[in-house]
Amino acid sequence: MATLEEIVGKQKIGAKFVLSAAMLGMEIEAFDLQAGIWASEGGPGFDAAGVPFRKVIDGQFLIQRLTVVRV
Repeated sequence: MATLEEIVGKQKIGAKFVLSAAMLGMEIEAFDLQAGIWASEGGPGFDAAGVPFRKVIDGQFLIQRLTVVRV
């Protein structure tokens, strides 16, 4: 499983790419919390680009994938 830093480091500046719970080996609930922060504040080396993809789990919409752009 690749780390967040490895995934981001492989991207060129300006490249759009997707981060997902499965890609990072995270439970969807934990990813939802972290992705919410990334969507509003940006992450280490990237900013959110577009609307997060959400999945309904037990009646709640949780972020499953987030499209980001390398900065």
